[in-house]
Amino acid sequence: MATSTDTLHVELVAADRLVWSGEAEVVVARTIEGDVGILPNHAPMLSLLAEAVIEISPSEGPVVIATADGGFLSVAENRVSLLSEEVLLAEEINVEQAYVELENAKVRLGEDDDAHLRIRRAEAQIRAVEKYKHA
Repeated sequence: MATSTDTLHVELVAADRLVWSGEAEVVVARTIEGDVGILPNHAPMLSLLAEAVIEISPSEGPVVIATADGGFLSVAENRVSLLSEEVLLAEEINVEQAYVELENAKVRLGEDDDAHLRIRRAEAQIRAVEKYKHA
């Protein structure tokens, strides 16, 4: 039987909705300083999320794979909060549209100040769908 120190309480939150909430054994996310893996009893931390894939391994059920559009990661007392303006679960992503966005952003490099950001977002969405298909 799992005790409170054996799991993490995780909340994945977008500006307009609670995307996922539950107990998990591991959370993997990318911060602006690099990838971080969070296990129960992790030291407290607060960091900025990068535009990347988030993986949550729930105590029960399949792995949750999502993308975050930047945001914040907070860890304290076995509670993990991932907060972002936009969060998409892998099953919500239209991969064909992500490929189109990626190509359009690449064409606009040097012309569009947001092209690098759009490339990172599209690449994260594509990786999320690929991980989801192989999970």
